[in-house]
Amino acid sequence: MQQQDDRIRPLNRPEDLKAIRQAMDEGKNPLVVTDVPRWEDQVGISRIVNRRVLEFEVLPTPAQVLADQPLTPEAQEIVAYSRDEIRACLYGQDDRLLVIVGPCSVHDPKAALDYARRLSKLKDELGEQLLIVMRVYFEKPRTTVGWKGLINDPDIDGSCNIKKGLLLARKTLLDVLGTGLAAATEFLEPTSPQFIADAVSWGAIGARNTESQVHRQLASGLSMPIGFKNATDGSVKAASDSCFAAAQQHTFFGIDHMGRAAVVKTLGNPDCHVVLRGSSSGPNYGKEDIAAALETIRKRMPADSAAAHGLIVDCSHGNSGKDEHRQAEVVREIAQRIAAGERGITGVMMESFIEGGNQPAAPLSQLVYGKSITDKCISWPDTEALLRELAEAVATRRWN
Repeated sequence: MQQQDDRIRPLNRPEDLKAIRQAMDEGKNPLVVTDVPRWEDQVGISRIVNRRVLEFEVLPTPAQVLADQPLTPEAQEIVAYSRDEIRACLYGQDDRLLVIVGPCSVHDPKAALDYARRLSKLKDELGEQLLIVMRVYFEKPRTTVGWKGLINDPDIDGSCNIKKGLLLARKTLLDVLGTGLAAATEFLEPTSPQFIADAVSWGAIGARNTESQVHRQLASGLSMPIGFKNATDGSVKAASDSCFAAAQQHTFFGIDHMGRAAVVKTLGNPDCHVVLRGSSSGPNYGKEDIAAALETIRKRMPADSAAAHGLIVDCSHGNSGKDEHRQAEVVREIAQRIAAGERGITGVMMESFIEGGNQPAAPLSQLVYGKSITDKCISWPDTEALLRELAEAVATRRWN
């Protein structure tokens, strides 16, 4: 094999891109129209492969990232015992309400840490009634296109510096753990968990991916409880099937701790459960919706499973029409029903940040501090009040 050519570089010069686009318009192989050496040239294979791939950028291995940014012993303890606490809530061994609350998606690590410090104080105060876990989401699924999250585009400018985003995401998780809070996130890319999953206590598979075999396999090997959201059309059966599938052993393609292609064999994850998030047709958090969803789940899942015991209600998304004021109303309604003794709701999710509402995505210097650039979020003052209402509801349920 020839030595690596020092001239190999990304195809990002204007003249390169112009030539590539022209070649594609003419139906030609776009990668033979520039003078830039490619890896195909180095190994002696035809440039017929990767005709629509401009370049591969090598990332550090998961092992290297975890070694450079390790969990402290204190952080490891938080992750370990919070995962056990979450499991206890999901199986009904702990009567506290699981509350997953935080920004729709982290775009400013400084503001996320500010939020975490505020939330940590409430966690300690309300800890007898609520098990509070901070929502720390880094990857955003898009219906078409848009900002894909901190990992994909940390500078919010389309530069897509994924290496920077990965390292920044991990540091953010470590900082959140440093406040004493456990963290929750959505797993979107099947590779990214290798870099951050050791710092996560609860994970979600989103509505768009609930029926994805790749994500069911991924969940089967993750070390924390995983919530599958109902599908965008409202199907609870899809999420129930996912819980069943993820509880089984799987063998699939993946990467190992050194970033090498590998065959992954999993034990299965018995702690998967369903999250009701509404749908394109409207909300599904009503008492009858809860009962119907549990009936569907119990036809598939064993009676002693986390999924069969109860549900988490996502108070945002389809359940509130992505309106932060309506979301607060949903939380209050859930609190009232819990206080009245309703069973079947083991947890709630809330999208909340320092400032209420949202704003268009833009580079950080152009943004309002602590305000979402994705879905609308409940403001911190309202969040604090709602968490107290939920805690009071749990206390009332116990008394009754």
